Amino acid sequence: GYDMAVGSRFIGNDSNFKSTQVRRIGINMLSFLIKILTGKKIKDTTSGYRAVNKKIIEKFAFDYVLEYPEPITNLQVIEDGYKVKEVSVGMRERKFGKSSITFYKSIYYMLNVGLTMIIFGVGGRKDGI
Repeated sequence: GYDMAVGSRFIGNDSNFKSTQVRRIGINMLSFLIKILTGKKIKDTTSGYRAVNKKIIEKFAFDYVLEYPEPITNLQVIEDGYKVKEVSVGMRERKFGKSSITFYKSIYYMLNVGLTMIIFGVGGRKDGI
């Protein structure tokens, strides 16, 4: 009965995943922004582990955000009235390599994504707010 399922690292007991405090603050800020703009809480806003139905695939087949798409498309799907569910998934910390998101990239990410979500969110609201 859902149009999109988001695999969440932060709900349920399936995951022992630990992220950095800075990353958690950013994810919580984006989660709060989605909640303010849509009324729906998504805890793992940056999860790319998602499953969607045909309607969502058709929605984004030719128009999909290329830079940091997860939080923005979560917002768009919710605002368009699709049913979204967050499900618990088990994820492990990486054993090799390191994140491409540096401190400065994380600041850029938050400004870019946050402003984009506000523009999409406020512009897309039915009540004109």
